[in-house]
Amino acid sequence: MSVFDGAQAQWRSAERDSAEEIAAQEQLFGPFTDTVRSLIDATLLTDADPDDVTAAQALVEQATALLNRRRMPAPFGVKWGVDGTRRSWGNAAMGLRNPIAAPLQVFPEDGFVRAQANMGAAYEGPPGVVHGGMVALLLDQVLGAAAFYAGVPGMTGTLTIRYRAATRLGPVRLEARVARVEGVKTFVTGELSTDDGLCAEAEGVFVLPKQVRDFRAANPDLKL
Repeated sequence: MSVFDGAQAQWRSAERDSAEEIAAQEQLFGPFTDTVRSLIDATLLTDADPDDVTAAQALVEQATALLNRRRMPAPFGVKWGVDGTRRSWGNAAMGLRNPIAAPLQVFPEDGFVRAQANMGAAYEGPPGVVHGGMVALLLDQVLGAAAFYAGVPGMTGTLTIRYRAATRLGPVRLEARVARVEGVKTFVTGELSTDDGLCAEAEGVFVLPKQVRDFRAANPDLKL
C-alpha cells in the first residue's frame, strides 16, 4: 500500500473531529509542545550540577512513561476535521505537536506567502549560525506553502538553494511566490533573510502525483 492509498483509507475510516474538538487539542498540545521545545533548549545550554542533571533525567523519564500509556499506532500523518480541513501536526518544519519544529509560522498574502521563525540553539550548525540543512527545510516548507495557497500544490520534485550568507541564530524571515505552472508542475521561488540581510535564495519544482490528483477528485470537500 502506498502512502496515498493509506491516506485514502485513513480518510474513509477516521472519526473526524469537530472544530471545537480541534480547538481544544490546539489549546492543550500547543503549550505542551512549547514546553518540550524549551526542554530541548535547556538540555543543550544547561551548566547545571551533575546531581541536578541526574534528577532532571529521572523527571523526564517519568514524563515519558506517563505519555507512553497511550500512543498512536503510527506517525501523526494527516488528520481531517468534519469540515474537510487538514492537520499535519507532526510536520518537521511547523507541526503543532512536533517539538523539533522551529516552529515556523506561515502567513498567506495576496500572491505570495511570508513566514517567520525563531531559530534557537537546537538548530545550530557552525558556531552561532543556523545549520544549512535547516535553512533548506524552512525554504522547502515555505515554497510548498506558496504552491498550496495558490491552489497548485505538489510534493517537492527539485529544490535548488543558493546560500548567500551565514544565517545567524535568532529570528528569520521568509517569502515565496509561484513563478509559473506547467501542467502538474508548479515552479516556486523564495528567499530567507535576517536583520543582516539576504541569507539564501531557493527555486523549487513541486509535482502533484497522480495518486493525489485521483484522491482530490474523489474527495472534493477535502482541503488538500
